[in-house]
Amino acid sequence: QVQLVESGGGLVQAGGSLRLSCAASGLTFSSYAMGWFRQAPGKDRDIVACISFRGRTIYADSVKGRFAISRDNAKNTVYLQMNSLKPEDTAVYYCAADRNRWPISGDYWGQGTQVTVSS
Repeated sequence: QVQLVESGGGLVQAGGSLRLSCAASGLTFSSYAMGWFRQAPGKDRDIVACISFRGRTIYADSVKGRFAISRDNAKNTVYLQMNSLKPEDTAVYYCAADRNRWPISGDYWGQGTQVTVSS
């Protein structure tokens, strides 16, 4: 079965950096667009960044210039480098995979990893 396992979340001070990883198994990783979403308490789950199977990327306006999504098809892993973190970036971050839609909606989801940014 398909599994997406996120790691790299944690507590960081404002202005700091974190790198999230999502390891995928059970699917042909190179054929899927991948993305990161986040959900803060009491809010909807929103898209953060997506990367197509060819490497095209899109970002939410709120993270442009601070976050970078990348993928390593040899390792079946997608990354989210988060720099200049702000308290409003605090959320559970979810990895998602989508076979056909762009921007992705998510055929498969990870369990989420908590990111907390203190002021």
